[in-house]
Amino acid sequence: MKRPLLTALLYAALTLGANPLLAAGLDPATRTAIIDMRAGDMRKMNILPTPKPASDIPYENLAGDQFTLADTNGRYRLVNFWATWCPPCRAEMPTLDALQADLGGDTFEVLTIATGKNRVEDINTFFESAGVKNLPVLLDPYGKLGRAMGALGLPTTILLDPEGNEIAHLTGGADWHSENAVAVLKALMGQE
Repeated sequence: MKRPLLTALLYAALTLGANPLLAAGLDPATRTAIIDMRAGDMRKMNILPTPKPASDIPYENLAGDQFTLADTNGRYRLVNFWATWCPPCRAEMPTLDALQADLGGDTFEVLTIATGKNRVEDINTFFESAGVKNLPVLLDPYGKLGRAMGALGLPTTILLDPEGNEIAHLTGGADWHSENAVAVLKALMGQE
């Protein structure tokens, strides 16, 4: 990593940690530093200049329990809208599973929400065949949440801050377990 970029990221992390008001949004220097560090698939990631509240349209789990992205859980959440019929969605799912296995915990989680018409049997069969073990099966059966969150193409992945605000958005497939993806996510979460 280049020395000026490392210095900018370190300064940003210290600033964000010291000033909770800045944690709600990235200061311009930090945002620019993170934008500059993106490579490969992460070049498609749009880092919002100010956080945007997530939709309160519900999604559900297999038991029919409903949740909203606007509900905060104190974690950063990488929310992936996908469908069983979408080849790029299927290709990136194992990388999302690996990301959850490595980073998931008290401060971060990956949510995969099947949007639109997806049979639960097809989701379960795909997860089993792809070796997906760390991701929940969540549903947006009518695609309302996906549309409200700007998922106009699939896959679409959105990073939410611990307060339930969107801070980054990527449309299209990505290797979420790549070294650069992990570095960009950690920088956005103030961990590097």
